[in-house]
Amino acid sequence: MHDLNNKTFWNDKRFHSLDYELKKTFGKKLYKLSLNAGLSCPNRDGTIDTRGCIFCSEGGSGDFSATPGLSVSDQIEEAKALVAKKLSSHSDIQYIAYFQAYTNTHGPVSYLEKIFSEAVNHPDIAVLSIATRPDCLGDNVIALLDKLNKIKPVWVELGLQTIHEDTARWMRRGYALPVFEEAVRQLNKRGIDVIVHTILGLPKESKNDMLKTMEYLSNLAEKNLVRGIKLQLLHILKGTDLGRLYQEGKLTYSITMDEYIDLVITCLEHLSPNLVIHRLTGDGPKKILLAPLWSANKKLVLNTINSRMKEKDSWQGKYYKTGGV
Repeated sequence: MHDLNNKTFWNDKRFHSLDYELKKTFGKKLYKLSLNAGLSCPNRDGTIDTRGCIFCSEGGSGDFSATPGLSVSDQIEEAKALVAKKLSSHSDIQYIAYFQAYTNTHGPVSYLEKIFSEAVNHPDIAVLSIATRPDCLGDNVIALLDKLNKIKPVWVELGLQTIHEDTARWMRRGYALPVFEEAVRQLNKRGIDVIVHTILGLPKESKNDMLKTMEYLSNLAEKNLVRGIKLQLLHILKGTDLGRLYQEGKLTYSITMDEYIDLVITCLEHLSPNLVIHRLTGDGPKKILLAPLWSANKKLVLNTINSRMKEKDSWQGKYYKTGGV
């Protein structure tokens, strides 16, 4: 049980972290390898739009992924070499194969089966994680994911960002909330873990709007429909439509680090302990980051969030008053 009085937390954190969940499930830490499937997005190739989401860079959220054009196996080895630089020991290491850039189920199923099978059958890969859109999960794709999930665990990360339709139209998300809900239902029928990507600090949203998104996802988690969540700070990047609005003075965006940290902690207070927290912020590529510039120091942001939560002994959100997992 999550006992606030006894200060027994998830690996000394006040939230259900991915690190804790991985060690509980696999007995050790897993390292994420960001891979590139070489796919596009229906919001870019004309299927829905050609402009992409208003905040999305040319890298399609995969600015830190492995070199496109290499085979999946070669990308895995390249990414492993980068991770190895940070490790003191290289023995008994396993990884998450994370297909991150663009929409990773937006392609011929025969091609998807080839690349995903190559990843999931790699001896060093423990989990296959696929970032995609809920409107790119047709029956044949779901069937493929079901097949892969019988080999090794498959996580599907859905880019929801917000539950509010006005904001979704402004950002050019390209689908309505019921599409997301149907994708969640279909994935759950196959026992595939769903992780939801959300964005905090969207200019069109108040704090209350963001908390409504958190509460909506908590309700899904309480029904065991959603397993994980990513909290992502909005980055304004050069070369995006959002970046152009900012540079032209048509958009004001001035969230401070303290404001963001307070917002994250409040969101965590509203999230079900069933939800595994995969991310608390993000780091936009420094070469194209316009704002907020303080976010480039991701380590400082994360350390400050953790220290603030430890200092806040009275911290207990909606779901923590009687204990958690």
